[in-house]
Amino acid sequence: MGDDLPPDLARLRTLETWAAHYLTRIRARIAAVERQQQEQSRETPAPTAAPPARSAAGPGRARTPEWGLAEAGIGVPTTEIHRGDCWARGKALMAVSAERARAELADGAQPCTVCRPDRVLNRPP
Repeated sequence: MGDDLPPDLARLRTLETWAAHYLTRIRARIAAVERQQQEQSRETPAPTAAPPARSAAGPGRARTPEWGLAEAGIGVPTTEIHRGDCWARGKALMAVSAERARAELADGAQPCTVCRPDRVLNRPP
């Protein structure tokens, strides 16, 4: 079997007891984290509509788009769809309409795992 285990029964039983105790602690922590995640998902309602686009801070500045497309390239392994105000969108976000964003998702573009635009865009209008 394993050369790293003690050869005598007394120490093997001690290790068995410790491992069982530790496994119980791990399972209790898993259950606590699962409960915490369920509570958080109940507290955070799913978005019902697209968030309103923020206005620009001053004249001559572009408005934040409601939806954006990040083309695949360096740092972006696949084409991604983002909400316009997503912090994970990167610098090269191309503003697109909701219809174009839906079409891109249908064609295989990945929804951002941070802002989850698919939750809003895949709902019937």
